[in-house]
Amino acid sequence: MRRTPAVAGQFYHNNPEKLKAQVEQYILKNQIKEKVLGIVSPHAGLIYSGPVAGAVYSSIKFPEIFILLGPNHTGMGSTVSIMRQGSWLTPAQEFLIDEELSKTIIKHIPFAVDDPKAHKFEHSLEVQLPFIAYFSDSAKIVPISIMKATLSECQEIGKGLAKAILEAKKDIVMVASTDMSHYVSDKIARKLDRLAIDKILELNPKGLYEVVKSESISMCGYIPTTIMIFAALELGAKEAKLIKYATSADINNDYDYVVGYAGLIIK
Repeated sequence: MRRTPAVAGQFYHNNPEKLKAQVEQYILKNQIKEKVLGIVSPHAGLIYSGPVAGAVYSSIKFPEIFILLGPNHTGMGSTVSIMRQGSWLTPAQEFLIDEELSKTIIKHIPFAVDDPKAHKFEHSLEVQLPFIAYFSDSAKIVPISIMKATLSECQEIGKGLAKAILEAKKDIVMVASTDMSHYVSDKIARKLDRLAIDKILELNPKGLYEVVKSESISMCGYIPTTIMIFAALELGAKEAKLIKYATSADINNDYDYVVGYAGLIIK
């Protein structure tokens, strides 16, 4: 099965040459590249989130496989949906799904379901691909969309991912796709987003999950991020680093209704 782009021509250019030029303006050419277990990267239209996503992808050594973890905005498909086989098309290239790894993940996360429906119109993972394509023409992916999960389920999923990664014995990086606060003032977004970012920097998945709930932070991908941190800790993570933070006001100067974007690495 080949998944065709859902937001090409809307969130990013659908012409290969224009897309490469669009991504290139957000790439940091002299950035030190670090070996990481996971990253946090935003998923808005590239005009808004591109500077943050570009900074993050410029900061990492590229793996053989990316496990893409994102929120389910559409409500389609199963609660935890993996696309187990096939490929994802982008204007730049075709990304093959690593079928062996996806099969192993399903084995270790019993309530994960092979369900392509969840991915058909979902943008949160697709918007990562232009940045991956800029740096690699061979990286494979495993797309996972999560609609909801309790804290204990996040921990279970994270432990299952870690087991699958260890079993695979390949070079793998997890990507937690999320935007931060939505449609609040720039001042409030920066205050609330800092609460969440601090928990990520502490490698505190429980703290992240709970502060998003208690402070009503409209961080759409807090569940994928919580899962990724749990998995990274199982894999021996020692440090998290904030690469870049911005809000949409940095682009459009509307400080009354912003969306926040954070890019972090975990190693």
